Order: sequence, then C-alpha cells, then structure tokens
Amino acid sequence: MALNSSYCHDWPDNVNNCNIVRIARLCAASLSLLGCVFVIFIIVLFKKYRFFSQRLVLWLSVAALMDTIAYIIGEPHQVKNGACIFEGFWMMLFDWSVLLWVSCITFNLFWNVVKRHQTNKLEGVYHVISWGIAFVIACLPLSDGIVYGPAGLWCWIHYGENAWRFGIWYIPLFILIGIMIITYTYVIFVINKRTTTWGGTMGAHTVEEERSMVQLKQDVKQLRLYPLAYFVANLFPLVNRIQNAASSGTHDNPIFTLALLHALTAPLQGLLNAVAYAFDKETRSKLTWMHIKSAVMQLCKQSVVKEYPLLDEREGLVRHDDSDG
Repeated sequence: MALNSSYCHDWPDNVNNCNIVRIARLCAASLSLLGCVFVIFIIVLFKKYRFFSQRLVLWLSVAALMDTIAYIIGEPHQVKNGACIFEGFWMMLFDWSVLLWVSCITFNLFWNVVKRHQTNKLEGVYHVISWGIAFVIACLPLSDGIVYGPAGLWCWIHYGENAWRFGIWYIPLFILIGIMIITYTYVIFVINKRTTTWGGTMGAHTVEEERSMVQLKQDVKQLRLYPLAYFVANLFPLVNRIQNAASSGTHDNPIFTLALLHALTAPLQGLLNAVAYAFDKETRSKLTWMHIKSAVMQLCKQSVVKEYPLLDEREGLVRHDDSDG
C-alpha cells in the first residue's frame, strides 16, 4: 500500500521518494529472508549441524532471519507508539545479535588456528554473549525516556538522538568489524606460514594433522567472508546516518540516494550470508536435485523409524530379542 504525505516525514513534498525507498527495503528484506531460509535448510537437511563451525553459522542465520523480519514489518510512524517502540527494540536486538554471532565465529576460528584449542565447550558461552548482551544493549534506550521512535521509513532510534545512534551501534559496529578484519588477516597469515613450514617437512605429520589443517583452511576461506558481508551491508547505512547527524533537526533530512542505498543494503545480511555460505565447495556440490531428494527421503525415513518404537512401547508391543528366544 502506497504511503501518503502524513507518513512521509523525510520528503513530504515528494511522496514517491518514500514509496520507492519503502519498496526497495521490502524487496531487499525479502531476498535476505530467502537467503536465511536457504542456509538453515541446507544445514538441517544435510545434518551439517553436527559440526561445531556449522552450528555457529546456523545460529548466525537464525539471528539474521529475525533481523530481516524487523525490516519486513517495519513501517513509518507519525509518533512514538507501542508498535514503533517494539520495532526499534526488535531491530536493535537482532542487529546486535547478528554482529555478536559474526564476532564469535571470528573468535572461534582464531582460537582454533592460532591457539590450537578446541572450542566446542564454548558454545553455551557464545549463546549467552550473542543473545544476552544483545538483549541488554537493546534495553539501554528504554532506560532514558524511551529513545526508540520514528527514524525515517521504519522505527529505530528516534530523530536527533545521534549520541545514542553512534554510541550503541555505529561506533561499536565498525570497531568490531575492524577487529574482525585484522583477526582474519592474522589467521590467514598463520595458516600460510604453517603450510609453508609443513611443505618442507613432508611426512613429519600425521594424516589427522594434515586433514585438520586442510579443514581449517577451508573454514577460513568461507568464514572470512562473513565480516566482509557485514561491512558491505552496513557501509551505506553508516554514511546515511552521518549525513542525518550533520543535517538533523526535527527530522533526519536525508538525501534520497543515500536513503535508498541504506534501505537496499541494511536488510541484506541474510542474503550476503547465503552467498558466503554458497562459496563452500562441498556445499555447492550438494545443491543438486539428486542430493537434495536423497537427503529429504533419508530424513523422512529416519522420522518414521523413530516414531514406531515409541508407538509400540505405548501399546506394550515392544519385543526384545535375547538368547533364549
């Protein structure tokens, strides 16, 4: 449904700008939603969740899916009402959750490669960080007279609240992205150095060690794309919010081109994650009709096999094979 001038605060004299930006946001968010569903579907279907690194990607995709929903349901509001405040809170919560899951994936890879420690036991800690800290940060604007409110064509941190916008989101965001890029650069350096060293000592390492090194190189090749995807998705939103801060009054007074690029890229995290995930050669090899059909049939077969013993036990029909027949 097209907007009217009363809901188009940014360009009241040109409602078409609002409608174009709104449609762009919905299209980008819809593609991102499909990307999230794709990654979750592949991980579950082919049981990739049995591997710790894949479970981290799974939880990242779940967070990105929830974040995408915020961009889909987000609508312009005239005043700070309950729906607008909830939209702003939801967006802040899952924006931070996605960022923290990407950070945990980066830390996990650093710990595996550089420190050579297994980190499977840290999965619970990662959940506390990525959901718990995100929730606490999202609650902070509620403690100062409810900072959430209309922020353009969706609800977020209200017009003019630039200290909040940059203090709890954009500044920490790009600090963490910078740290992640530096970390991945160092991880790649360490792996290349070890590969060169191993090349001169062929036969000195076990098959398991060599297999582990190959797996780490594959993980780095795929996982290093997630911080890059996050940087791409948040570059134009940062530029747009800087412009908003420089010209804000009662409204953000955005430049149409920047606002459009913001609306197109901010919701794209799920789609970019899917593209990064598809870079995995082993994943691409399974994206055929035959592999998918086989996996679905196996999944259905296992579900049926699991149901029968429960049914038999309920009816007292379970028989146990033993030596005396």
